[in-house]
Order: sequence, then C-alpha cells, then structure tokens
Amino acid sequence: MSFKAVRGFKDILPGEVPRWIHAENTARRIFRAFGFQEIRPPILEYVEVFTRGIGQHTDIVEKEMYVFTDKNGENVCLRPEATGGVLRAVIENGLANESPILRLFTLGPMFRHERPQKGRLRQFHQMNAEVIGSHSPHADAEVIWLAWEILRACSSAELILDINSLGCPACRPPYRRALQDFLEKNAGDLCQDCARRRLTNPLRVLDCKNEACKAIVASAPHMDTYLCPACAGHHEKVREALDSIGIPSRDNPSLVRGLDYYVRTAFEISSPVLGSQSTVAAGGRYDGLLKAMEGPDLPGVGMAVGLERLLLLGGGANVSALSAGPDLFVAYLDDESLDTVLPWIIEWRRRGISVLLPYETVGLKAFMKQADRTHARFVLIIGEEERARREGILRDMATRGQSPIPFDSAVATITTILEETT
Repeated sequence: MSFKAVRGFKDILPGEVPRWIHAENTARRIFRAFGFQEIRPPILEYVEVFTRGIGQHTDIVEKEMYVFTDKNGENVCLRPEATGGVLRAVIENGLANESPILRLFTLGPMFRHERPQKGRLRQFHQMNAEVIGSHSPHADAEVIWLAWEILRACSSAELILDINSLGCPACRPPYRRALQDFLEKNAGDLCQDCARRRLTNPLRVLDCKNEACKAIVASAPHMDTYLCPACAGHHEKVREALDSIGIPSRDNPSLVRGLDYYVRTAFEISSPVLGSQSTVAAGGRYDGLLKAMEGPDLPGVGMAVGLERLLLLGGGANVSALSAGPDLFVAYLDDESLDTVLPWIIEWRRRGISVLLPYETVGLKAFMKQADRTHARFVLIIGEEERARREGILRDMATRGQSPIPFDSAVATITTILEETT
C-alpha cells in the first residue's frame, strides 16, 4: 500500500506554515492586549471531561468524539473542543483561587470524526478564549469583541455577527416544552436525526441544515418570547455594549450551539465568502458548567476561532517577512573557509539573523543556484583567494551587486547591512 494521511487529517506544508504563524502571532498579540493569559491543556482527556459538559445527546458525544480505551482500561478521548479541558485544568489546579476573574486562551488542534470537507477537517485547529468568574454582559461583549478583533486583524473579508439568548434554567424549560410540542406535530416531516433530537435535544433541531427541517422550524416558537426579565435584560445589555464598541450585530432567534452547556448569550461570526461552512468564530455563556464538573459555582463565557476557516478568509496573507528565504547564504569553497566563517555564523544566529550553511562544499556556480532556490537575500562568498586577501565577497541577490567585506569587521558590517535592508 502507499502511505497516505488519515482521511480528514492534513499536512501543513512548509509553504503554508508562515500564514499559520502569522495568524497565531496576530492572535497572541490581541489576546495580550485584552489581558488574557495562555494555558496549554493536553490533547488527551478522560471522556467524562466532555460528556459531563457537552451533553450526552449532542452530535459531538454521540457521533464525533474519538474515544478509545487505553492500556490501563480507562476511557479517554482526543479533545473535540477546548472549553472542557480548560475548565478541568482550572478546577484541578485551583486557578480560580488565584484571581476573581480568569481570562485564559489556548491555541491548538481539536478532533471530531465528521465528514471531511473544505474548512472542516477531522483534525482542526482553534484559538479559544475563556472568561471565568463574571456574570456581567460586558464579559460576553468583550469575548465577542476579542473574536471580532482577531478576524478583523487577519482578514478584510465581510463579517456577520449573529447573536441570540438561549435563556437560563428558569426560562428555558417552558420554551423547550413548547418547542417539543411544535416538533411533535411535525415529527413525520423531520429528518432522521431531528426526529431523534426532538426528544433528547430539541434546540438542536433549530440548527439543522436539512432544507425540509429548515422550512419547518421557520415557524417554530422563538426563545425570545419566553425569556425571563433577567435574561432579556442581559441580552439587551450585550447588544448595547456591542453597539458602543462599534460592532454590528443582528438577533437570530434560530441560533443555537451544538453544546448543551450554553445559557443566555450564544453567538456566531460568519462570512458569506466561505459558502456553506461560513462560521469562522462562535461561542457563548456557560454559567453552571464548572459546577457540573464538580468545580466552584462560577459563571463563564468563551469563544473559539477556527484557524482553517480564518485562513480560507485570507488570514495570514501578508507574511512576506516570514515566508522569505534566509538573510544570508554562506558559500564556503573549502574546509579552511568554513573554519574561518563558523564563529561569525554563531554570532549572527545568536543575534537572530537567519543564516543558511550548506552541509557540503560544491563549486561557486552550484552554490549560487542553491542560494537562488532558497530565496536568500545575500550570499557571503569565501574561498582560498578571499582568505589570502582577508576579505569576503557579499553579493546582493536582488541587485546582483557585490562588495568586499573585511574579515576583521565581517560580523558588524554584515549585521548593519542586513538591518538597513530589512
């Protein structure tokens, strides 16, 4: 057999990596500007970390999690999302005792056994942010603002923010019953998944992409008519905060999330340029989730940005500095010349200058071809004649101009030239 990547898993090749680095570095800069600290939970978790919070009757748990039994007979899984692992880390390490409000972010791969398609892989990557410890609608608005800022910094594509309130344990049960009654009357016309969901997780029917189901739920009762005064007031304050920041939003009463832990605010940011897989960022409030995971009874709100979809929007397109070749290619024509230049290379690399040192000595013509292929900015040429004169030759690969470089000042001279041409 020929070896291939597992279906739904994709190599990120050297030519693509600079765009990923650019997007990740941009996000880290913005997370820092918002006062968030990075946390790095493991990829592998016990299954209960997610079944407890996400919900037994969600598609993620029922169909999509990569679950297996390890050699100790314990049920573990590859994380399908970030919030469960972050909250487990908060509880296990007592992080809530360190600050009344935690602002945490994480970047990394997630895993779901879905049907692979453009913008949706079985190993995908997310930037996640969590605010733990605040009931304030301003926390919801700031998390949405954070996602919006990352997307705006990485892409100029059109963005649409949809927002909804999913109520709370006080007002959601009456709405759930009303929705179930409505779906019962239309059960015969629902798709197979929604016929099952109407009994176990009726809100998920509102998010079905089946055209017949979409037509049915268009006339379903809306959560906004069932909101208690506290939830309605919270939602209005989130909208007002977004308006004051300058982020346009629209109410979408059919918007739900695929995770059971959301209460009150739920949101999605999408872009029409992505077609059917248009959601780039999403999240919401999850008060009660830490308590359900046997942690402190603290509120929380979070968001996730999908990196693959962000890059499809053009994120990380301006990466010339990252994708460029080395600053300097060293063409040494004999072993004695390598001995001469090696101490200089050590110093340049310690200063952060990118230096490509070939492993084998070849002729000058071959070296220049190698330098061209690597897109090096400059080539330093040193051979027997240069050592006799104690002067190397520095060639600018853009202009093809050359200049002598005295050995005694080679490190400082070339450093200055590289800094001036950056």
